[in-house]
Amino acid sequence: MSCQSSYNNCVGGKTTTAAEKQTSHRDLNEPLIDHIEGQLFLNETFKIIVEEVLRKGTDVKEKVCEWKEPEELALLLDLELRATGEPQHSLLQRVKDVAKYSVKTSHPRFYNQQFAGVDYHSLAGRFLTEALNTNLFTYEVAPAFVLMESEVLRGLRQMVGWTEGDGIFCPGGSTSNIYAMNLARYRFFPEVKSQGLWGLPRLTIFTSPESHYSVKKGAAFLGLGTDNVILVKVDDGGHMIPRDLDEKIMLAKSQGAVPFLVSCTAGTTVQGAFDPLDLIAGVCEKHKLWMHIDAAWGGSVLFSKQHRQLMKGADRADSVAWNPHKMLVAGLQCSVLLLRDTTNLLKQCHSANATYLFQQDKFYDVNLDIGDKSMQCSRKVDCLKLWLMWKAVGSDGLAERVDRAFIHVRYLVEQMKKREGFHLLSEPEFVNVCFWYIPPSLRGKEGNADYQERLAKVAPIIKERMVKQGTMMVGYQPLGNRVNFFRVIVFSPLVSQKDMDFFLDEIERLGNDL
Repeated sequence: MSCQSSYNNCVGGKTTTAAEKQTSHRDLNEPLIDHIEGQLFLNETFKIIVEEVLRKGTDVKEKVCEWKEPEELALLLDLELRATGEPQHSLLQRVKDVAKYSVKTSHPRFYNQQFAGVDYHSLAGRFLTEALNTNLFTYEVAPAFVLMESEVLRGLRQMVGWTEGDGIFCPGGSTSNIYAMNLARYRFFPEVKSQGLWGLPRLTIFTSPESHYSVKKGAAFLGLGTDNVILVKVDDGGHMIPRDLDEKIMLAKSQGAVPFLVSCTAGTTVQGAFDPLDLIAGVCEKHKLWMHIDAAWGGSVLFSKQHRQLMKGADRADSVAWNPHKMLVAGLQCSVLLLRDTTNLLKQCHSANATYLFQQDKFYDVNLDIGDKSMQCSRKVDCLKLWLMWKAVGSDGLAERVDRAFIHVRYLVEQMKKREGFHLLSEPEFVNVCFWYIPPSLRGKEGNADYQERLAKVAPIIKERMVKQGTMMVGYQPLGNRVNFFRVIVFSPLVSQKDMDFFLDEIERLGNDL
């Protein structure tokens, strides 16, 4: 029998038997996913996560990382994807391998980045977010989270000092910064949304050379051009100098440019510097510019009565970017853009009015459909992890985390000053401690012609040794004319003073022979 003569008995050009037709019919009436098997796999996976990531991954007796060269790691993980699936026991081994060879960012001796540690309530929120797998664009598909996001944003705005305003969760601080730039441009030139760039004057942005690189990326992405990002001078501590800002704004105007935004920083990436927000706000008000604060790193000091003065003047800004996944340990990713605006600027600037999502004749208040405020359509729920953690420990508990981090930094710096070979760039303003380690072979030789060249090689070698031995992780970088130095970030709630002592001992152990 040919396929041409009996289409009903053929599938994909191949004749089917009666048994195959029966199997096919039965399969179509059953789900492709086996819930019992899947949930068993999930339970076993959770056991591995708890053991390998949360128990071993937070134990100082265990390694921070199990270093492998890329070629070896690729073979160990067996990354190739194939036509047929693998049995459950093989997949569970894959889970173990991924956990084993991943960096344990919750480890008390992971100081490499501005995310570290673990909060178990936040983690539970992250698991629940993934399991519910909804999209935060309309009330009908995410009712709990539309209301929750609104409440969390309100709480964060209150910390800034605003009783009203707007905001949105964004996929990272870079996106928050770019949103702010786009909103500022739209406020001054709303026609850009429909007409594009052709009719605009040359717009300029002002920021410091120690601001986050997303400012320049945003200028490129939005068609403003990186040449129109004007760098304002900073002092030795990395703080923007308001007088130079004022002078550069006036100079740009005299050259025919149109200044529209100042992006200042509360907690610079390397030195942890806080720009003088109150003074900068005065300059912005004088020239009628949008003031944006990139507080992705430093915003969490607002919870602390003792340290919130670092952000004095934040309430005078137009927008604030803040990443609770950093100092508050809400878990990646958890980033917000907060706005003082009460005119619905976010929606005006970003809306496309997709009628298949945002029908105006729904049976509930359509103002609850917040998706058109975002440049995204699919938007992950990032508020639950922060909300659940905040509910668990309260504002006082979050303040305690901030205060404790400053205490650990003070202790670390005091201990550094008692040891030969540790040289601070400057007294830390925040929880970034920047320093050179000078091995015995270089001490007293600062005047030698090759001193800076040799010192620049110390940090990379120590970093390689610590990573390959798995004892800890800390970052290094050059800055301006200053050669490679370490930047240790101290804020994880899992860190103790014993870890600070270990850190100093380990730097000496790894670098004494250089």
